[in-house]
Amino acid sequence: MPDSPSTSCSQKKSAPKSAPASARWGWLLALGLLLAVLLWALAVGQFALSPQQLGQALWAALTGAPSPLSPHAETVLWNIRLPRIAAGMVVGAALAAAGAAYQGMFRNPLVSPDILGVSAGAGLGAVLGIFMGWSMVMVQLLAFGGGLAAVAVVVAVAASVRRHDPVLVLVLAGIALGALLGAGIALIKTLADPNTQLPSITFWLMGGLSAVTLQEVRVTAPLMLAALVPLVLLRWRINLLGLPDEEALALGVQVGRLRLLLVACATLGTAAAVSLAGIVGWVGLVVPHVARLLVGPNFVRLLPASVLLGAGFVVAADTLARTAARIELPLGILTALVGAPFFLYLLARTGRREGGE
Repeated sequence: MPDSPSTSCSQKKSAPKSAPASARWGWLLALGLLLAVLLWALAVGQFALSPQQLGQALWAALTGAPSPLSPHAETVLWNIRLPRIAAGMVVGAALAAAGAAYQGMFRNPLVSPDILGVSAGAGLGAVLGIFMGWSMVMVQLLAFGGGLAAVAVVVAVAASVRRHDPVLVLVLAGIALGALLGAGIALIKTLADPNTQLPSITFWLMGGLSAVTLQEVRVTAPLMLAALVPLVLLRWRINLLGLPDEEALALGVQVGRLRLLLVACATLGTAAAVSLAGIVGWVGLVVPHVARLLVGPNFVRLLPASVLLGAGFVVAADTLARTAARIELPLGILTALVGAPFFLYLLARTGRREGGE
């Protein structure tokens, strides 16, 4: 039975009131999932801690009371697991925020740091540094520079081609450049020493947090924070980029400058994340979609929710990577195994909704 006009009108009037309520539940769910993942990651592993031991250790750390754990357990908890969890949180938050920002500013849900070639550019820079035998600091700097150079080339190509849809050109240019950079990575792997350099390059490209130290987190976290803060502060304006450029300009938004600033921030966060953990794919593509299901498409709520979910997703994947098998699994492979099927599910779900089923 079709809805009456009064019913439809009532539903339309009630929709804006129900959206903030559902968003609050989405926020609570995202925050609850992150806290649960953090506690789980602290407790599980080859040296497992019971909930009581973990609670006593956390209470002792907060109050300064003597810890009931053995020195070995203290070392595992605070010197091994905590740096990995901190690294996973900042990497996941940066990648998810970058993906959400890219999707919003380019009005394309398929855009992500991976699609635009940022990850491949950072990967080529890091692989070149490992091949040259430079220090880890230089490897991370080259990764950062490679990511920035890749997105600069993609944006320049998209700006120079004016006869086609600029968003389509941007995505295609990113895919083409990613393939070219991938070929460069393959060439360096071919030339690398198979006994020393090739294993390092291979494991770095597959992503992982096993070798991350708290000092490296301290160095790269400010860069990711410098990228996240402008994105969060500008999240109201990202909504306006969903409008045609002419309408956004009429509302007083400097579209070109805003888009350039957002690209720079998103690229900075992605390159810093890749320089710390290697190539960890799918986070920037899948997590914003999940956040959109929880809190809606408004970037005022979407971006912070993506940060929370991205942090929890990478920490959960890293915990699975070190506990699911006797040997540690590469983090990038695990996120691909989880992210690709889930993204296909999202695509099918979206298709059914648009088809009216």
